[in-house]
Amino acid sequence: MVNTLSSELDLLFYALSDPTRRQILKMLNEGVRPIGELADPFKMSLAAISKHIKILEKAKLINRKKMGRVHECSINPAALKTVEEYIQFYTQFWDQNLDILAANLESEIKTKKKE
Repeated sequence: MVNTLSSELDLLFYALSDPTRRQILKMLNEGVRPIGELADPFKMSLAAISKHIKILEKAKLINRKKMGRVHECSINPAALKTVEEYIQFYTQFWDQNLDILAANLESEIKTKKKE
């Protein structure tokens, strides 16, 4: 299976569970942004956005760099790769099991038609 610590995955999925944080990641996918710009589309305080940013940072989904008084954020694609690998593992598992189920059902249908 994926060689990732459970606590790391917990942080990643917790961070991704919130629609605001997913929207922030989507914005960062287009390029580096200052926190103030990330806050603009949301009806919440800068302090609230900062809490979301901290959660994304803790999960290593984003990087933050201080440029004078401005904090700029960028996406960290390596963390998303971890999520992709985890999901891919289970996708393969379900694909294999559903193929086996389909083969068994087809076999059972053919057997019943012969009867």
